[in-house]
Amino acid sequence: MDQTTAIEAIAGVIQLAVAPVFLLAGIAGMLNVLTSRLGRVVDRFRKIETKMVGEAHDEHVAVLQKETQGLWQRIQLINWAIRTFVLGALLISLVIVALFCGELVAIDLSTMIATFFVIAMCFIIVGLVLFLFEVSTATKHINSGISGILQE
Repeated sequence: MDQTTAIEAIAGVIQLAVAPVFLLAGIAGMLNVLTSRLGRVVDRFRKIETKMVGEAHDEHVAVLQKETQGLWQRIQLINWAIRTFVLGALLISLVIVALFCGELVAIDLSTMIATFFVIAMCFIIVGLVLFLFEVSTATKHINSGISGILQE
């Protein structure tokens, strides 16, 4: 293979790798959203824990405990969503590496590339579903009557 043909082949691989790179950028955006939500939930959890320690009313403690249970569910959902998005991003990265390796070594890695991509998309789908559940959990617990207790 002459130098011009090799450069054209690599240029073609770079063109093929652009779409997965954009997908990685989208995953990074979702990870940013998820980590921001996780930070806010953890801050709220700590505020409620602090309030619960000094709370004298049993009914208030029960409301605060219910709120912490909801927050803990949200923390778990966000953690799993982050894990699945990271696994998806790792597989997309492997797709990009396999594209280049397949071209440089002249091995047919198409089955492996397709498999990695499909599995990555499955992880991303699971991450989106977990994100949806987390948002649903957040909105379900929004009117739990805790606002009055926290501002006392």
